[in-house]
Amino acid sequence: MNTQTLKKTALNDTCRKYGGKMVDFHGWELPIQFEGITKEHSAVRNGAGMFDVSHMGQIFVTGKDAAAFLDYVNANDVKKLQNNQGCYSHLPNGRKGIVDDVINFCLDQAGGRYLVIVNATTSSKDYEWFLGNSSGFDVKIENRSDDYSMIALQGPKTIEIMKRFEPVILKFGRFCIVESSFKGEKTFVSRTGYTGEDGFEVTAPHKVINEIWEKFAELGKPYGLIPCGLGSRDTLRLESGYLLYGNDIDDEHTTYEANYGWVVKLKKEKFIGKDIYLKQKEEGLKVKLTGLATETGIPREGCRVFAGGEQIGALQSATYSPTLKKGIGVGYFTKTDLKPGDELEVEIRDKKVKARVHEVPFHKGTAFGKVYIAQ
Repeated sequence: MNTQTLKKTALNDTCRKYGGKMVDFHGWELPIQFEGITKEHSAVRNGAGMFDVSHMGQIFVTGKDAAAFLDYVNANDVKKLQNNQGCYSHLPNGRKGIVDDVINFCLDQAGGRYLVIVNATTSSKDYEWFLGNSSGFDVKIENRSDDYSMIALQGPKTIEIMKRFEPVILKFGRFCIVESSFKGEKTFVSRTGYTGEDGFEVTAPHKVINEIWEKFAELGKPYGLIPCGLGSRDTLRLESGYLLYGNDIDDEHTTYEANYGWVVKLKKEKFIGKDIYLKQKEEGLKVKLTGLATETGIPREGCRVFAGGEQIGALQSATYSPTLKKGIGVGYFTKTDLKPGDELEVEIRDKKVKARVHEVPFHKGTAFGKVYIAQ
């Protein structure tokens, strides 16, 4: 690993101090694990885990037309958001693909202030996309990704920790946000995450993020809080059916093909790519992201998948599921009428192993079914 060329988060030294084993993740030096992927996975599913997700990006959209602009570039209904509310969404690229998947937060509807959390590898791409589609809208778009760090606190016991850090957020449902402060620095605390468990994400300036990490470590001791790395983040998100941009969604597949149709709000008057989604809704899908579980072996990204001896696709994401204790994966398959339990085969190291179509999410954690708006 050539550390000279890698970006480092403000928490890099702290992660190393806690035993983080660092790797290159899309140009960022981040911990793959601390005490072990399975232990960290279990901690989040049953207790509490803490992640450095400072590589994520923050784009602020402000102005009189902020809500209308975000509604236009998003497939989901952003205009309906009230203060403190957020929504997960896709940014259609207008040509059968997705620019990115994001979370839009309404900080002040009347004042036209919104925060969009974007993926690590696409922050510049998203910013340019916003700028390129802002003509005619009275908005100011700022990419502040270099100004902030993020910590994700995930797991059912994180509620007890947050009671002692920022209890105001507990008044709200999942996918909500509050503006707060720490040591005089403005912060944003949201009830979001990428693990399938209830949890929180804190966005704060670099100068205080290490103190926040240490504060969580202290508050989390009674609840078994441990630091977690990218390895468990991936197993947790795949079990929960969360999409990874660049793997499960990209510039070539629509939201419908990704089996995330609930994100698309066709009743909106207009948004980028609406005509494509209307047509696809009418004509049906030729490929669809589908889950499977193997009976033996651990599948990996790129493994070919067969039905009745014919190849129907390949896996976009795949891993060993510590919860199900078997291999799981998702892929775009040309056979779009598959049902859970249907027999398949996965080619692992030149050998075909038996698999079955599996419902996604593979596991429903404490975040499943939680309300998505303020209570």
